[in-house]
Amino acid sequence: MKKRALFPGTFDPFTIGHQSLVTRGLTLVDEIIIAIGVNEQKQSYFSLEKRMEAIRTLYRDEPRVRTESYNLLTVDFAETMGARFILRGIRTVNDFEYEKSIADVNRKLTGIETFILFTEPEHTHISSSIVRELLRYGKDISLFVPKGTELY
Repeated sequence: MKKRALFPGTFDPFTIGHQSLVTRGLTLVDEIIIAIGVNEQKQSYFSLEKRMEAIRTLYRDEPRVRTESYNLLTVDFAETMGARFILRGIRTVNDFEYEKSIADVNRKLTGIETFILFTEPEHTHISSSIVRELLRYGKDISLFVPKGTELY
């Protein structure tokens, strides 16, 4: 049986920090599903279609990565996709507390394990919300998103 991990998030937009986690995660599992969560109460900067297209284009030559969207509980979607693991990244101590709580609940509900990768030091300052803020003010975001990312 393949070791499959779900990498959930809104990825609005997908950053080089996210890309690093996927690259490193592929050394631990056979396949990663980048799962874009849809939350109707949250206003996205980029459309779901644009985010999915950008990520699929980035990984078009990597058969071990695919992109899906979902609008149910993450752990339920992981089960639906046959993922035995959830991949998460941590940038700060605050991230750890939040991720640990969610991981404990997910494991209790389904037995699905969460594995955490610490963000590489050169990426700890990068977040999708900071990239969106830069965009709002017309700044170049090319240093913070994977090379060749087309978002417009």
